[in-house]
Amino acid sequence: MKRHPVTLILGDGTGPELAHVTKDVLDATGVGFDWTVAHAGVDIMESAGTPLPPETLEAIKATKTCIKAPITTPVGTGFRSVNVALRKEFDLYACVRPCKTYQGVRSRYDNIDLVIFRENTEDLYAGIEFEKGTEKALKLIEYIKELSGAKIRPDSGISIKPISVFGTERIVRAAFEYARKKGRKKVTAVHKSNIMKFSDGLFLSTARAVAEQYKDIAFDDRIVDNMAMQLVQKPEDYDVIVLPNLYGDVLSDLCAGLIGGLGIAPGENKGDGGIAIFEATHGSAPKYKGLNKVNPTAMLLSGVLMLEHLGEQSAATRLEKAIAHVIKEGRDVTYDLKADRNDPTAVGTREMGQAIIKALGQVKA
Repeated sequence: MKRHPVTLILGDGTGPELAHVTKDVLDATGVGFDWTVAHAGVDIMESAGTPLPPETLEAIKATKTCIKAPITTPVGTGFRSVNVALRKEFDLYACVRPCKTYQGVRSRYDNIDLVIFRENTEDLYAGIEFEKGTEKALKLIEYIKELSGAKIRPDSGISIKPISVFGTERIVRAAFEYARKKGRKKVTAVHKSNIMKFSDGLFLSTARAVAEQYKDIAFDDRIVDNMAMQLVQKPEDYDVIVLPNLYGDVLSDLCAGLIGGLGIAPGENKGDGGIAIFEATHGSAPKYKGLNKVNPTAMLLSGVLMLEHLGEQSAATRLEKAIAHVIKEGRDVTYDLKADRNDPTAVGTREMGQAIIKALGQVKA
């Protein structure tokens, strides 16, 4: 049996609970894993002096595949985000977030099946910022005035929004390649090019150029504010959605809301270097730490994405079916998946994991 080396980052808050349940469930699929347990976040900060220890980065480099529990980014450490640091370290430019309806999850919508492709490295999240009142900020304000005549108030903080042809081409191409591989029908590019003509305008024109190479897949585009309305009014009109970094962050949460929340929203970060990191899209919920209460579905569905990435399609299909079965049955699920969140029959994180392991023995690929 082929074995797959995988780094498991325990995270913090409720992360370790979710990580251990996910490991148990993935092992129960019958796929062989060689696990390397690693740490990141506030829990390791005191002993390691950093929320992202070098040995964690080395583990990911060695295994190339990583599944990560939620992480709390420490305040005042120089790290804007551990998640952003990981994406930059390995040039994981594509954040892929499927948003799919599962029967039994409370939602105002049915039959949602959307996939977000969010560019991970550019836009306002590139981290190029100048703090109000600093010498650099004041110099930049003066330089911009000299360069363009634009006046910026001296008490302004400034963020730079870079969007490149290179960065746009590869995220849009990744979206089209995914659509072709998965038999999807359409890719929609989201932008604000009517206002930001030289950044979002470049994103749109580059997306259109890439789309010309994929005549077998429909392509359209939407202005971001209109897209937010469209997704609420008629989400069935959309399929694969590709966006710059900031819009992708916002609209991926909107799409998660269409299917019942972040508790069932998985994520994948990937690039061209062979490294991929899989993660739940929700936070670490430290107030629930140690209570065996939080919903493991998002991280388990991230495990489904990881199995697909590793070429274990049969196991991925079985696991998704097992998760869907338990949710639909509605008995062995956490409180947030009950019709009444105060339902005393709700089970804990571990117990829901065990129910999914049992269901794995009952479903077929």
